[in-house]
Amino acid sequence: MFETCIQMGLDTNRVLKLTEEILHGELEDSAEIIAQLEMENSAIRQDFAKVEDLKSKSANIENENLRALIMSEIGDMKHIMTLISFHVALMRSIRDIDNQELKRKEAEEAGYLWAHIAHQLGLYNLKRELEDLSLKYLEHDAYYYIKEKLNETKASRDEYIARFIGPIEKKLMEAGLRFHMKGRTKSIHSIWQKMNKQHVGVDGVYDLFAIRIILNSILEKEKQDCWQVFSIITDMYQSNPKRMRDWLSVPKDNGYESLHITVLGPEEKWVEVQIRSERMDDIAEHGLAAHWRYKGVKETKDDGIFVFTPKGDLHKLTTGSTVLDFAYHIHSGLGNRCTGGRIGGKAVSIKHVLQSGDQVEIMTSSAQTPKQDWLNIATSSKAKAKIRQSLKEMQFRQALMAKEVLERKMKNRKLEFDEPTLMHTITGMGYRIVTDFYEALAQNTIDVNDVLEDYSSRLNPVHKSEGAAPAERSKATDFVLNTTNTEQSHHRDDVLVIDRSLKGIDFQMAKCCQPVYGDDVFGFVTSGGGIKIHRTTCPNAKQLRERFGYRIVRAEWAGKGGSQYPITLRVVGNDDLGIINNITSIISKEEKILLRSISIDSVDGLFSGTLTVMLDDAGRLKQLIRKLKTVKGVKNVTRS
Repeated sequence: MFETCIQMGLDTNRVLKLTEEILHGELEDSAEIIAQLEMENSAIRQDFAKVEDLKSKSANIENENLRALIMSEIGDMKHIMTLISFHVALMRSIRDIDNQELKRKEAEEAGYLWAHIAHQLGLYNLKRELEDLSLKYLEHDAYYYIKEKLNETKASRDEYIARFIGPIEKKLMEAGLRFHMKGRTKSIHSIWQKMNKQHVGVDGVYDLFAIRIILNSILEKEKQDCWQVFSIITDMYQSNPKRMRDWLSVPKDNGYESLHITVLGPEEKWVEVQIRSERMDDIAEHGLAAHWRYKGVKETKDDGIFVFTPKGDLHKLTTGSTVLDFAYHIHSGLGNRCTGGRIGGKAVSIKHVLQSGDQVEIMTSSAQTPKQDWLNIATSSKAKAKIRQSLKEMQFRQALMAKEVLERKMKNRKLEFDEPTLMHTITGMGYRIVTDFYEALAQNTIDVNDVLEDYSSRLNPVHKSEGAAPAERSKATDFVLNTTNTEQSHHRDDVLVIDRSLKGIDFQMAKCCQPVYGDDVFGFVTSGGGIKIHRTTCPNAKQLRERFGYRIVRAEWAGKGGSQYPITLRVVGNDDLGIINNITSIISKEEKILLRSISIDSVDGLFSGTLTVMLDDAGRLKQLIRKLKTVKGVKNVTRS
């Protein structure tokens, strides 16, 4: 870092002093870090040199993985904090230097690299300052134009915020909610980005500031209280559905939770409102840096490893990843054909454990196929899942070939194909799932001749009974789904009993029809060998029965409900004041029902939208639909 200062003709002591001051402002105890700023300290100098080396290997400082690699390679988090603080100090000091190329290079690096790393650590004030200073030197005229505009409108902006939040505060207090509110103006860099994206001037950026409502709620009621505030505000002000962001239902990858809405306030101005709890706000404000803001934390957490392709692309893997993991990380087809790798010109096996910084070339063969023992070689869940999927697909193809062989041998013996009889043969031989039977046939675990003998003995009494009229054949779906009570007691083993404690069978609820406990359902054996549970009224049921009857299995629920299932409801009605609040209020009062997300669109006085709720059985769902239909203005409620 000192070489950088010398190159720029800056006073090294001034930059060090600024760095110390910045660190004092960001940490409770910065004595250890400040001591490390001395020029003779070799550890921090080595880390600064390491960062310069990593940057030289990558032409793209915007690469997210480069930022993560720097984070993982610097062993002490305090050194990362020092690096960020140094670059803030450097940006504060370069105003008067003459070397425009170095000034531009540092400004780009501050904006693209160090601002993002500061953001990852939750150092949002430093992030904003780095971005603004970067803009100041890269887009000088734009920076000062926006700054002057903000200064001119500060008084009127503060007065407007006060008028906007006054009625909201009153309503929230009447609802018995505990909260506090605050407003903030967007950074100059953020405004500049919006101006470029929306192709407008400063006056055209309608959300120059945001209002934040922070609720003092217990953990169990956080989301419920947030949705209540949402209902109150959208009753008071017209909302823009296209600008709604629901990070309550599904938080961001960095843990950020909040509900963002944009409403039309007084004077027809759009205002962004952020709704969150105290806990959510603490995470949003402090981020990962909160874990390091106390004395004694020395190391970063394990951030994984980073390896390069022969072309220099940088990829992140989990620590302990093998060559096989890397192959599947790049592409499933590459993983399936992987025979080994080459690192630094040396051939290595698929078991070779990779190190951060390795440049890996994957070796392949068209004759290679996945093996069962690869599950013991791969370490990542992603690779293991792809291997399992490939193995299942191979098994399914083998099963289809075995089915074709069986049907061909039936023709050779002049045995008529009758699917219900074959299904009875399969279950009689102890197989509950059809694909298991065909896999056993493909692997010669059972003899095809034994199958044909059993099948023939079951088929002949039906078709060779002297003087009897040919019986009307049942469809496979009739056999599987509409079995009589007598057959149910006799073929009880043919039923897949759905229970969360069920072991050894891979089954999931189908997303197309979202089954819930109590629905009439059936199972469908997928190409991968798992089973998808569908409602019998599923829009895809008819096609599945007609085209893949042999892959249908009867299914029923076991015991009582208990697990929560996501259900999507479509609601249509008049766009009346308060209707959304009435709908969400009913859901919030229902026991064991949680509102997961809501999306509403309004056109010409009518609204239509979807609600996703979590509940545990079909009976509770029917009760909820009946109650929602009673809301004044609601025209229809249907289950998707």
